[in-house]
Amino acid sequence: MTLTRTLAEFITATRFDDLPTEAVVMTRRSILDWLGSALRGGTTEPARIAHKVASRAMPGKDSTVLATGETLSALGAAFVNGTASHIIELDDLHQASTFHPAAPIIPAALAVAERRNARGRDLIRAVALGYDVGIRVAEAVNPSHYRYWHPTATCGVFGAAAAASALLDLSPDQVVHALGTAGTQAGGLWEFLADGAMSKHLHAGMAAHDGILSADLAAAGFTGATRILEGPRGFFAATADPAHPERVTAGLGRDFKIVENGFKLHACCGHTHTAVDAALLLRERIAGRPIERIDIDTYRVALDITDNPAPRTPYEAKFSIQYAVAVALLDGRAGLEQFTEERLAGDDIGALLSRTSASENPERTARYPAVWASHVRVTLSDGTVLEETVEHPKGMPANPLTDDEVAAKFHDLADPVVGHHTAARLVEEVNRLPDDPPVVDLILPLVQRLPVI
Repeated sequence: MTLTRTLAEFITATRFDDLPTEAVVMTRRSILDWLGSALRGGTTEPARIAHKVASRAMPGKDSTVLATGETLSALGAAFVNGTASHIIELDDLHQASTFHPAAPIIPAALAVAERRNARGRDLIRAVALGYDVGIRVAEAVNPSHYRYWHPTATCGVFGAAAAASALLDLSPDQVVHALGTAGTQAGGLWEFLADGAMSKHLHAGMAAHDGILSADLAAAGFTGATRILEGPRGFFAATADPAHPERVTAGLGRDFKIVENGFKLHACCGHTHTAVDAALLLRERIAGRPIERIDIDTYRVALDITDNPAPRTPYEAKFSIQYAVAVALLDGRAGLEQFTEERLAGDDIGALLSRTSASENPERTARYPAVWASHVRVTLSDGTVLEETVEHPKGMPANPLTDDEVAAKFHDLADPVVGHHTAARLVEEVNRLPDDPPVVDLILPLVQRLPVI
């Protein structure tokens, strides 16, 4: 059996009752966490642009745009919601694959589930399977893939196609074709970083859109490459050197990858988070004393993505490890309000950035991607040196959030958009999904919501 066929058989054979309890719990948490990012991100300019274009190009009544309560086709809603959820840099993260699975996978699953009047357990099953496929493909191409390719786009489309296929009850043959069509659309390059372009947000929206399109085409009889992953001119050969195809099937059907998922507490690139956590620990010990110098040492990929000592825009600041650490030391957090034009223009942040440096530690590089460790060393004006090392940021499986902490993060993001009452209803509806209510029950609070006062 080919590798692609093995995944197809797994998708079609796995039922809700096959999911371990911890996988169901983490799926529920991941859906709630994603909803917060989709709602808050949906208020931003890139999301408004995506919605405006999708309203013309992908109209319909099938599925809901979460931030507005309006409807589009399933393709359109998945595109807009996926784009929105990847804007504020607070969507989830699977570290071993360096992949943000929710942004491409959940909007695809939710849009198809709403279109098909599916139930809660159908949605949970589809999301869990989408994560499993997307993460396994991303692990197989990591870390070499990451040099040029953005896995949330390239591997996310496989996960989105898997989730949509599960909801459409495709046959194994059809799922093979859906994955083949998804893989031939896989794309997403890191060059957007050079300009701070909106392309990163587009990556998630297009992966969600293309995943549904791939499954819909397969359902209608459209064929795709049957060895899209492992073929001599397939995804692995084209985008990784080397690839590790054995990671796709290791523990397949037993170890559900969504259990390894993590949540972000800081509104910046995940490669900054261990450094930010170290800075927050140091801040308590600094106790307001003047800082002379900050030195950060971390792993190579973190520097490749976030070494920017002089960010010019809030978006660039989200990808600056120097800025993230400096603002965490100054403000005691790295939330949305720390990544604004006003905060970036502050004299205090500029002065501290000029005394902040970042460098590679080869030992930390050798441990990546299993461990994303950073060390922060602060020298005070009186000569005192304070240091902290963090290996696992808060929110990741080795340092997890509780249900209450996930809900609190959700309210922080959602309350300003839909109001506390509607947000509380959404928490209740997400928590009810394992009891198998209609998925429309999750959508109704967003359609019926009261004006935010």
